[in-house]
Amino acid sequence: MTEKIKGDLYDYPSYYDLIFGSDWKAEYDFLLGCFKQYAKRSVKSVFEPACGTGRLLIKLAEAGYAVSGNDLNSRAVKFCNDRLKRKGFPETTEVGDMSDFKLKKKVDAAFNMINTFRHLLTEVQAVGHLKCVAESLNKGGIYLLGLHLIPTEGERLEDESWSARRGNLGVNTYMWSKGIDKPKRAEYLGLKINVYTPTKHIEIEDEMIYRTYNVKQLKSLLAKVPELETAAVHDFAYNLEDEIEIGSETEDIVLVLRKK
Repeated sequence: MTEKIKGDLYDYPSYYDLIFGSDWKAEYDFLLGCFKQYAKRSVKSVFEPACGTGRLLIKLAEAGYAVSGNDLNSRAVKFCNDRLKRKGFPETTEVGDMSDFKLKKKVDAAFNMINTFRHLLTEVQAVGHLKCVAESLNKGGIYLLGLHLIPTEGERLEDESWSARRGNLGVNTYMWSKGIDKPKRAEYLGLKINVYTPTKHIEIEDEMIYRTYNVKQLKSLLAKVPELETAAVHDFAYNLEDEIEIGSETEDIVLVLRKK
């Protein structure tokens, strides 16, 4: 029998961690490569705004970095801190707003890799976020920001699905675009997660709203935060040797922003 739930995926951190954490290695290697290639200082401390379950923070902590993060969801923060504690690290993530925060001590690098930035639905929030990140970075430090753009030419990806498994827990995920409100710059996304264990099947249905960005809108936003310069642009292939130029058909990007 299937248990059906309409709710917030972020309230189920163990499922969220499996959905987005199973393919951590490519992102992790890319982060380390960027630290060496683009930062103008030795990277020893790292911060993740909207860190969720800390799927990458724990790997970085194990590699010797001092890590910290924030997130609005208290369940995700507890999941992350519990994992850090189990591994013998300080509980350094806290409940906080990614568009309005101040770190006690500046860091050498920060990252937000999987579109979470687009949860900020206004220009004020987006600028506030980048200003907070800039203020949190040491000079020469970098911020890696991954997001999907809305192409102004060509077709765009309307849906995607993927599966992940950890032990007896399996998760199938389907995400699709329900439509875009251009005047409001809002994309409405549907999300359906099927969770399987040996004894139960749970179906979670969620809806998210993302702010949309095309090339012009992104460049306009970045111009409002001159403290950060664009050192490079990559895509979700995470290939350090393959920089890209943002054009009218560009969809997924990872910005490498550096504190001046």
